[in-house]
Amino acid sequence: MADTATDGFDLTQFYQIFFEEAGENLEQMEQLLLNLDLDTVDDETLNAIFRCAHSIKGGAATFGFEDVAELTHQMESLLDKLRRHELAPTAAMVDVLLESSDALKGLLARHQGLANDAPETASLVARIRALASGQAAAPVPPPPPPPPAPSPAPLGAGGMPAASPPGAPRRLRAVIGPLDRLELADPIKDLFRDIAGLGTITAERTEGAQRIYEIDTTSSDDELLDLFSFHVAREHIRLEPLDAPASAPSAAPAAPASADAGLEHSRDVIEEGYGLFAGAPGSPVAGTRPDASGAPAPAPDEVHGYGLFPGAPGNPVTPDDHAAQLRAEIAAVQANAAGGGAAAQADARARDAAKAARNAASAQLETTTLRVSVSKIDQLINQVGELVITQAMLAQYSRDLDATVHQQLLAGLADLERNTRDLQESVMSIRMIPMSVVFNRFPRMLRDLATKLGKKVELVTHGEATELDKGLIEKITDPLTHLVRNSCDHGIELPAERIAKGKPEVGTITLSAAHQGGSILIEVRDDGRGLSRDKLLRKAREKGIPCSDDMSDQEVWQLIFAPGFSTAEVVTDVSGRGVGMDVVKKNIHALGGTVEIDSAEGYGMSVKVRLPLTLAIMDGMTVRVGDEVYILPLSSVVESFQVESSSINTVAQSAQLVKVRDEYMPVVALDALFQVPRKDSDAGANSIMVVIESDGARVALMVDELLGQQQVVIKNLEANYRKVPNVSGATILGDGSVSLILDTSALVRRARP
Repeated sequence: MADTATDGFDLTQFYQIFFEEAGENLEQMEQLLLNLDLDTVDDETLNAIFRCAHSIKGGAATFGFEDVAELTHQMESLLDKLRRHELAPTAAMVDVLLESSDALKGLLARHQGLANDAPETASLVARIRALASGQAAAPVPPPPPPPPAPSPAPLGAGGMPAASPPGAPRRLRAVIGPLDRLELADPIKDLFRDIAGLGTITAERTEGAQRIYEIDTTSSDDELLDLFSFHVAREHIRLEPLDAPASAPSAAPAAPASADAGLEHSRDVIEEGYGLFAGAPGSPVAGTRPDASGAPAPAPDEVHGYGLFPGAPGNPVTPDDHAAQLRAEIAAVQANAAGGGAAAQADARARDAAKAARNAASAQLETTTLRVSVSKIDQLINQVGELVITQAMLAQYSRDLDATVHQQLLAGLADLERNTRDLQESVMSIRMIPMSVVFNRFPRMLRDLATKLGKKVELVTHGEATELDKGLIEKITDPLTHLVRNSCDHGIELPAERIAKGKPEVGTITLSAAHQGGSILIEVRDDGRGLSRDKLLRKAREKGIPCSDDMSDQEVWQLIFAPGFSTAEVVTDVSGRGVGMDVVKKNIHALGGTVEIDSAEGYGMSVKVRLPLTLAIMDGMTVRVGDEVYILPLSSVVESFQVESSSINTVAQSAQLVKVRDEYMPVVALDALFQVPRKDSDAGANSIMVVIESDGARVALMVDELLGQQQVVIKNLEANYRKVPNVSGATILGDGSVSLILDTSALVRRARP
């Protein structure tokens, strides 16, 4: 690995940025590969995939992650042939690129210290090379290393030396220029001083507008060019064997003999960049095409910096800026071709103008996002939570103040309440993440699983922009993964079976997310075989799970959540062990959510997961029972009403029912449930009923008084004390007392066994 520390400059401080950007590039590349239509390949898609691999390669080479750079270099070679239409994309190419993406994740994890073992990549490299050379997709053994060259490497196309065997010691001449500012070549000397194993500079001289270095090295031409181009544009770098005739000083590159030759030459000298800021050393330049004189000139349909194109989403360059930038750069190329002192001055002015345009575009892009540690966001949310508690305390203490005497104070407290709520909503929105973060991981998983099972499955997503709290996103990913796998394994039929039933051979799994009130509804739906009522009842009896033929369909569907229950006939590495659905329901309930199932045999199945939007702050209804104060989640409260004791009926086993608009509901007496002490003066209490709803069922809670609605900061009771039945958390009220937040799902299940 290359030495990443220099005198007073440590590259390790940029590691985290590289890892984050590499992760984003890998994710983008994977999505593009999965969406690639092999019949109608879009050139821009191939270019985007190439840029992802190239950006990772450049960063890895900079920081000395040689294994990452080698693998991405091979991927880049294959992708380059694809985007130049030298090869036609095939499914085998997509497969090997996806496998390479997985391997890169493993390599990056090892460099981050998150894994001990690095994945084996030799076979991947061999397969990529075979595909890039037009051979079959079957894995091939890695080729043996070529013997050392017995003589200096011959010159290749364009005056560049042919590729030398890696690791072979050799001597070469690096010609840098012509440059209007020769000091741009100075950092190249620093590379040999700072990067161990790169080689040594044995001699140096200046000839006109060129700087010439004589070098002893074992590095390949590609490695040297990649490093040098961080400081000097690649078209100003030439590598020659040391015994070759020296280039004429200040000689401009020879013009191609024809327009086609000029275009081919321009492809050889384009510097693709490494995902760095536009205008920085080594940043990408636009594509070129021959001008009237045959010299390469920038193509007007490409943009410098980041590889973005005009009109693409997120492109920071406006059409006017783009046109001005291109005019400046074309003038620079024309001035350079003309030669002479005046041309050099025009070249400098054009470069400055182009650099200013790129810097302006870069500045616009830099201000759009900001990377912040999750721990800082959590700390900020905790502080806002304390602020909400303090504001509630001030509001409670101010209720007894005379409004005429303390008018300004009360007005200020009202403003504080409004600003606190706005601040809380703004801070909470920082933690909100679109559901696309979860949805995007399923196409790859489904593709691999469907291939293993011999099925054809299409994934359809809706509501990817719907946002959910980051903490919930992390916890809901595993349950959703199991539901999607379950739909593919148990729901979707084999193609032949689907055709026999009159269905399309390609099954469809639909993922959707939408806001409903104060919660989010996530649905996993498939058009497969659905649930069989008779099969579920038979399996339940075999497992000894209580059931009867009189159960409703909804009650039968709930049997799949029983521990150890499975409808699979054979145990495989995908399913059949009866572990999964019970854990799914348990985890969702732990998040304060609910699960609903709907199914029609032969037509498909739907699983709906309902979750709160956040786990930190919620709107609650405060109720009093005796001297105790409890909080009910406002999203679960349906209505409240006063009740006469005569309208409450007692049935078997002392259970109570109350009639509400011709419907009888179970009654839960909170004073009896939580053993709240009563006084003699409490006669006539429990005159108010609060109807709550969960899992599609309703119960009525008996309380003494409704105190009002307020925002409460949720504190984890289990982490700070222990788990309490029928309680989901606690909060601190305005007077400093602690109030319990009731678990409405548990209360409904308790009243409706």
